[in-house]
Amino acid sequence: MVKEMRTTFATSLGSKTRATSVIVKVTLDDGAVGLGEVPTSFVFPDETAEKIKQILGGVKRYALGMEIGEYQDIVKKAKKENAQFHMTCSGLEVALFRARLASEGKNEFEYWGAKKNRIETDITIPFVPGRGKLDDWLNRAVENNFRVYKVKVSGRVEEDISFLKMVWGFVEPRVEGAIIRLDGNQGYTAKSCLEMLKRCAKSGIDIELFEQPLMRGDYKGLAAIHGKTQIPVIVDETVFDYADCRRVIDNELADGINIKIAKSGIAESAKIYSAAKRARLKLMIGCMTETMVGLSAAINFAAGRGGFDYIDLDSVHFFAHGRRYGNITIRSNEFEVGGR
Repeated sequence: MVKEMRTTFATSLGSKTRATSVIVKVTLDDGAVGLGEVPTSFVFPDETAEKIKQILGGVKRYALGMEIGEYQDIVKKAKKENAQFHMTCSGLEVALFRARLASEGKNEFEYWGAKKNRIETDITIPFVPGRGKLDDWLNRAVENNFRVYKVKVSGRVEEDISFLKMVWGFVEPRVEGAIIRLDGNQGYTAKSCLEMLKRCAKSGIDIELFEQPLMRGDYKGLAAIHGKTQIPVIVDETVFDYADCRRVIDNELADGINIKIAKSGIAESAKIYSAAKRARLKLMIGCMTETMVGLSAAINFAAGRGGFDYIDLDSVHFFAHGRRYGNITIRSNEFEVGGR
């Protein structure tokens, strides 16, 4: 599935105007159906649509005929054989999980606890220096009542400060109580990260959080900046599974964790959530460039579980979309989530 995006999606890792996903469909003998989505991303350049389909074709050969109650065995085998293809395994797991719930007559939102009927998301501002299309995107965000703006930055401090000032200059007069978040997408070093935050403070721009400023495996750098700033540092690509989460907790590498079902799947996301809560870390929930097929899993999880400090589930706004998907109603910057 290829969908045109309403604006160029650009980060420190690359840019695109179209989003490509593979939809996973699981059908049980009793007619129950579960859908999952495997998006493609700059973060995983080898996880192409062709490779995703190849892996899923291999899974199909051994999954046919298995009991749905054993679906985690399917997921474990898929992960063992395709350890670096995180999103493929996660999309498969979501489809299997949903098929089982459908077979049992259960609802995702209720399964997770049905804690909150409404959640508010931020909106991503891609790193697109210059005006024109960026103004159009910012206007759309303001008109749709977004209060929280997650700004993609490049890792080049001077360019990023200039870009951030431009975004803030547009948003601040138009949105009362506007909030700015930064997303580094692994573009910074420990030194440039701290410099960027100092420059933001000097510019009078309050930053709510800095998401994944350093490279995924730069544990030394993360440890070096931890506690050096009052701005929470939230790791994203650093944490894919529970083992990664434990490393962050045990070594005090960050102030919080961004959970993405698209990269971690159902079971690992639940384990990361519980571990981060016990450790009293900040919790964020995020997404890839997913349609509502995949995004709905994160929305149900976030609303059902509750307890998230930051919600970043805005990918649907990058596409033309309807107002309702299953038990979810899209109301500008909010999602209203119901039961059956």
